[in-house]
Amino acid sequence: MEELLGQVVGYLRGMWRFRWWGLGFTWVVGVIGCGVVYTMPDKYESSARVFVDTRSLLNSVVTKAGGGEANYDQRVQVLGKTLITRPNMEKLIEKSDLDFTLDAPDPRAREEQRDALVEHLLSTIEVRASTRDNIYTISYVDTKPSRARRVVSELMSLFVESGLDDKQSDARKTRVFLEEQINIYKQKLVEAENRRKQFELDNLNMAKGSEGGFVGRLADITSKLAAARLALSQAEGERDALYKQTGASQGQEWVPGLDEQIAGLKNKITDLKLRYTDEHPEVREAKRVLADMQLRRAETLEEMRRSGTSAPGADAANPAFIQLKMELGKADAKVATAGLLVDNLERQSAIARESAKTQLEAENTLADMNRNYGLDKQKYEQFSKDLQNLDVTDRPEVTGSAIGFKVFEPANLPIQPSAPNRLLLMPLVGVLSLVVGMALTFLISQFRPSFMDTHTLRDVLGLPVLGVVTMLVSSGRRRRHTKGLYAFGSGVASFVVCIALATLALNSFRH
Repeated sequence: MEELLGQVVGYLRGMWRFRWWGLGFTWVVGVIGCGVVYTMPDKYESSARVFVDTRSLLNSVVTKAGGGEANYDQRVQVLGKTLITRPNMEKLIEKSDLDFTLDAPDPRAREEQRDALVEHLLSTIEVRASTRDNIYTISYVDTKPSRARRVVSELMSLFVESGLDDKQSDARKTRVFLEEQINIYKQKLVEAENRRKQFELDNLNMAKGSEGGFVGRLADITSKLAAARLALSQAEGERDALYKQTGASQGQEWVPGLDEQIAGLKNKITDLKLRYTDEHPEVREAKRVLADMQLRRAETLEEMRRSGTSAPGADAANPAFIQLKMELGKADAKVATAGLLVDNLERQSAIARESAKTQLEAENTLADMNRNYGLDKQKYEQFSKDLQNLDVTDRPEVTGSAIGFKVFEPANLPIQPSAPNRLLLMPLVGVLSLVVGMALTFLISQFRPSFMDTHTLRDVLGLPVLGVVTMLVSSGRRRRHTKGLYAFGSGVASFVVCIALATLALNSFRH
């Protein structure tokens, strides 16, 4: 920071050496700038305000048709830009007598002057929105106040005439628009009715019944199929259990009389165990008798084998096995019946699923057709109603409010110039002159540099400074230096005072 401050001080000391150059150049620039500002031509701005009633009949119909609400401000702005065109500017030149300013004797040169005037009007005439709704301002700047007012007045006339033409054609455009829309939607309704009739004829078998049609039938079949699959699973389980029992009983030898007793005794022992323990006398006695009977059965079978006589098999003599075989046959028949029912219901379910899908698609298509038909019918009825009421809206007092242009404030005759703003330009010229003078002293100090202290000398040369010779200022030299400061301050102060007096003089002259 200290180094930067030292550099700034060095620059200021260098500029101070050439302060008289800067002061002289400041005066030269200031005098020239004041002369330029004073000789600038005055420009007068004339303006008028117009009220725009943007209640458009055609726009209301378009809004009902679903086209969205129009942007009235954009329409008025477009209308304003449309007015500021070359053909309208040529009409404006004739109406406002601007053609008298064309003084070229040669027709070609006169035409060039006319083109230049048209371009000037196109670039200077403005149509802008005011802060209030539907209020727009037309302004024009010219060196003559009367001519500025005349141009704005004639331009207002063109603006209002264009609005009147728009009002006169709005009802006709509305009728044409309504008739076109009615014909379009009438054709749409006829085509939609024909399509709906043909669709209903093509899908008579898809009509939804009281129970929901194919969708309800699919739900019913699905529930039946689930019940049939459960019954099939139960039948298969019962059949498998019987198969296991039949396999266990098949191939056993049978001793008539003795096996029945053994089976009865086993059942008795089972009942006794439910009531007593294994050490109970009755249980022990029954087990002993069972062991004797099983031993006797084994001896009987052995004697029958030695004698060559076979014991009767389970297939021929076992009543339990015969009963199992009968139950197994019934179980197989039950499984087969349940399997056929499941297969039949699965085929019916597939057919019903496809039919339900087709029915739903047909219902969705018909719903879309009915919805589109309803929307088209609603628009058709709305357009028909608007066309019936057009006789009422076509009255002058109604069509006249379609887009109305009313002069809110006529073109004024400017007294004071709007430009240039000399009260602002004069101080700016003074400030600019001072800045230019300081810039000149800075440039001279850079082209003719000098060392103001030992630090700068050592930094620039890169050599050590051995010593400094001090200059003794005499009293006469000090007085001359003081007088020079006073003279320089007086020069700067007089420049500021002259700029202020010039500004006050211009202000008094304007008033």
